[in-house]
Amino acid sequence: RRVQRCALHRARPTVSEVYVFVVVLHYLVPLTEIENLLPAHRAFLSHHYASGDFLLSGPLVPRNGGLILATSPSRAALEQLLRRDPFVEAGAAHYDIIEFVPRMTHPDLAAWQQEEA
Repeated sequence: RRVQRCALHRARPTVSEVYVFVVVLHYLVPLTEIENLLPAHRAFLSHHYASGDFLLSGPLVPRNGGLILATSPSRAALEQLLRRDPFVEAGAAHYDIIEFVPRMTHPDLAAWQQEEA
């Protein structure tokens, strides 16, 4: 259930192991309120891209939330991290967290693939 942590551009993973999650964000307020919080939310995302916690993200279509592909040492650690999102702090959104085990990948993502137990 664990994969080797690596940046997508690296040829080899590093040694620390992490779990992989799909994080689905659901807006709880009108889009006008979301727009006001967006600069702070994007700064939050940028910080976690730099630290390697997030691999990709973007808005849902239709725009009623968003999605993040994340890595974390544990679900509890990811939950704690997500509580600091300005959307969550303002009560403007909540997250559903789905853990998954990558079995197949594009060749460029082979370091994330896991064998069946």
